[in-house]
Amino acid sequence: MHTKQLLENTIKQMVQPGKGILAADESAPTIASRFASIDVESTEQSRSSYRSMLFSTPCIEDYISGVILFEETLGQTTEEGKPLPELLAQRGIVPGIKVDKGKGPLALSPGDLITYGLDGLAERLQHYKSQGARFAKWREVYSISEQNPSTLGIAANAEMLARYAAVCQEQGIVPIVEPEVLIDGSHSMARCAEVTEAVQHEVFNALHRHHVALEHIILKPNMVLPGKEHSVRASAEEIAAATMKVFQRTVPAAVPSINFLSGGMSPEESTENLNALNAGFPNAPWLLSFSYGRALQQPVLQSWQGKKENVANAQQSLLKRARLNGAAQLGEYQSSMEA
Repeated sequence: MHTKQLLENTIKQMVQPGKGILAADESAPTIASRFASIDVESTEQSRSSYRSMLFSTPCIEDYISGVILFEETLGQTTEEGKPLPELLAQRGIVPGIKVDKGKGPLALSPGDLITYGLDGLAERLQHYKSQGARFAKWREVYSISEQNPSTLGIAANAEMLARYAAVCQEQGIVPIVEPEVLIDGSHSMARCAEVTEAVQHEVFNALHRHHVALEHIILKPNMVLPGKEHSVRASAEEIAAATMKVFQRTVPAAVPSINFLSGGMSPEESTENLNALNAGFPNAPWLLSFSYGRALQQPVLQSWQGKKENVANAQQSLLKRARLNGAAQLGEYQSSMEA
């Protein structure tokens, strides 16, 4: 099949009203921390069992169109021996893969970070593709302070995202482009808006330079929020208005979907804010959806506790949050649905 057709088919399957993406790509240290919170040891078997439980949740395909996997998960199987990517694909859910190699300091730019992993990316993508992956994800992060992110930091991170996206599309893999302005800090919502707008402008300039087809990407950004240590909280409607103002200024209509990350928000907040976006802006040129990790999985972990007898309840917790976020994508969520 032609590369362009592969990309179009993947986008068509992933970008659907009422559906979003489950981010299950936690690195080994991150999932170990999540497991530690419920007194479960992180082993290859416990990680495989947990993710198998997520992916086999009954009816999850009604609300989840794609799942981002960690590299280890691509090679794992269910207890019956079925590869986890195959389990997802058979349910109509597109398997994807996190391909970046983590972040570190950007040289000569104090306070700025840069993500690693471009070396050998094309070869790795070919291998991941043979294992069933059809899209990829790469995350760059931006800390807010009086000095950061710097002009250099914004430009360098955008260049990395664009180079990654170009390699993905060349290999027939849809890239999820994730520039995350972090919620950490005491900055105002206006400061977050200022930084997010600068970041998005630079990202799309870089994507254009590298000939990336915007019709064949998914954008995974932060919402515009006050820092978690800021004294003034914002309503869902205020967050939606500030977020939409930035993205109307920066994101071309050719992008098919904006799948927001949940970084720092509670499960309920992330659903409420997504709903406010869709209810307040029903004619947005993009699908406004979700690509949530913790906001979908936190209730699952609390229900599961690492015990087989809790699997059914844990799956119901995931299905509930997926269903509520599916409703929010349609602008039909109400807080009373939490009960």
